[in-house]
Amino acid sequence: MDQACQSGAKLHRDDGRAVEWRIFEAPLDYERALAMMDERVAAIAAGAAGEAVWLLEHPPLYTAGTSARPEDLLDPRFPVFAAGRGGQYTYHGPGQRVAYVMLDLTRRGRDIRCLVQGLEQWVIDTLAAHNIRGERREGRVGVWVPRPEKGPGSEDKIAAIGVRVRKWVTFHGISLNIAPDLSHYDGIVPCGISDQGVTSFEDLGVLLSMAEVDSVLRGRFEAIFGPTVSTPV
Repeated sequence: MDQACQSGAKLHRDDGRAVEWRIFEAPLDYERALAMMDERVAAIAAGAAGEAVWLLEHPPLYTAGTSARPEDLLDPRFPVFAAGRGGQYTYHGPGQRVAYVMLDLTRRGRDIRCLVQGLEQWVIDTLAAHNIRGERREGRVGVWVPRPEKGPGSEDKIAAIGVRVRKWVTFHGISLNIAPDLSHYDGIVPCGISDQGVTSFEDLGVLLSMAEVDSVLRGRFEAIFGPTVSTPV
């Protein structure tokens, strides 16, 4: 992460108020999740609700970001939704931890570039805690894992990042592959990149429960963005 984004805990909220941390135990319908997120973002922008991070799973589906190309939808075997976030096609499904991040950037430096770097660092730090080396790639948002055993220059994507900002409030967020069915990615060109693959904790031989990963995600989020407080579903 750039030094400018780290200095003075730039991404911390200026008043130190804790972010709601909420984990949904049952898979959440995608359209319902979008509607809930829209409602919460509007309330945050209006000063009627606090910031939130929601951790959940979706049933198998594909989402199309604002830059998605029709030819990258190879086999629409699952429902396809227009996501309204940046980016191209991606997959969501069981075994993948989705984190919807709703932060008020008016209280966090109003720097979208730093926000994206912070989200990437959040994933990289979570992976490092499990001895997985995650890396950024210039011009490619997300987090990548080098796979030299597959050949020179080979790397797989383990986390996608797609955000949108409305009235300086963020929404959408990250998706991190814990143990999804990676064959489900075969129906799309993930994020428009055809010459590299996708991976997961399980694919890399790291077998963890979702709860174990969630615990680390929370600690690493707090290090970058500040305190959280649990909210039951």
